[in-house]
Amino acid sequence: MGSKTHEKPSIRATTVIGVLRNGKAALGSDGQMTLGNTVIKHSTRKIRRISQGGTDIVTGFAGATADAVTLLDRFQEKLQAYGGQLERSAVELAKDWRMDKYLRRLEAMLAVVSRDKALIISGTGDVIEPEDGIVAIGSGSMYALASARALLTHTDLEAVDIVRESLGIAADICIYTNDRIVLEEL
Repeated sequence: MGSKTHEKPSIRATTVIGVLRNGKAALGSDGQMTLGNTVIKHSTRKIRRISQGGTDIVTGFAGATADAVTLLDRFQEKLQAYGGQLERSAVELAKDWRMDKYLRRLEAMLAVVSRDKALIISGTGDVIEPEDGIVAIGSGSMYALASARALLTHTDLEAVDIVRESLGIAADICIYTNDRIVLEEL
């Protein structure tokens, strides 16, 4: 008789990926929304563009929609409070997320890009800045991440094209990802 662990379930049901290249950024997602193992919507918009303090930012979410929208709203509040400073706003949101009893229960992750930064804000209160300028979250994230890394290394494709191709590959492999892609470019 082992002890029960109370781990958060892995976040499924989407793929969001962002890429930085040549002073440009792109973030995209698929459009599939699932409830358990049933597709309930094919064209959900999981990407939001934000302009704050002279900084253009694109955010995307994976996880429970209501939870993610709550986090996006909180993130936008932090951007307003800190004059559009992306890293500072992300860290402040992560601190709140970790310390606030209400926020700790939210099951979502955020991917955030500006022209020069790509961050993942996790449900455990972490802010992760990948070294390669690629952020990926959701159930198909590892497929999209592998694709983006290969394309970034072995092609001259622009960031938006790498995101598009990577999402297409993830949609071909991950049952929780579809090919109704939404993209934003900075």
